[in-house]
Amino acid sequence: MPKVGLYKMDGSQVGDIELSEAIFGQEVNKSALHQVVVNYLANQRHGTQSTKTRSEVSGGGIKPWRQKGTGRARQGSIRATQWIKGGIALGPKPRDYSYSLNKKLKRVALKSALSAKAIENEIKVIEDMKVEGYKTSVIANMLKSLNVNEKALIVTCDKDDLIVKSARNIKGVTPTFVNVLNVYDILSHDQLIIAKEAVTKIEEVFA
Repeated sequence: MPKVGLYKMDGSQVGDIELSEAIFGQEVNKSALHQVVVNYLANQRHGTQSTKTRSEVSGGGIKPWRQKGTGRARQGSIRATQWIKGGIALGPKPRDYSYSLNKKLKRVALKSALSAKAIENEIKVIEDMKVEGYKTSVIANMLKSLNVNEKALIVTCDKDDLIVKSARNIKGVTPTFVNVLNVYDILSHDQLIIAKEAVTKIEEVFA
């Protein structure tokens, strides 16, 4: 079983904690990770970009000049695509970029992401993660005590508004909780700071 350090919020290590082999000790499946990350990014796209075709721009209801005898190229409308303020040919229209993946693949990817963090020793478990009031300084001091200077993902068991609002305005720090934990967030942060009770819940939910 993989082992990681168990710390208090003041940075002192109180021992080690064994993580579930079924969650944190799996072989890293790069293909699954790639598919899930691409799917996540696609699902974040709004797809609201839109351009007007020649039938949607205003004006241009009359032929600008007669067909023959002017010496100029024939034109049927000043709102054709070659004209300034004309329509856009083959431009983007609103569309839905999202698609779904099966649950088994997403679970394999999540286990791979957590296992990769365990292999790289980028997981720190906090014994009793609590904040009294909205105190950014408490979270900042915790990270400083743990020597975490990179991007950090703080994972709690359930949504904790005190921790969320205390941590969200620290640059590079993202608070989250077990039920919304995703592969993209895990891989895009250098360190994983997990509450001890969150580890238990992860092992119960994803085992």
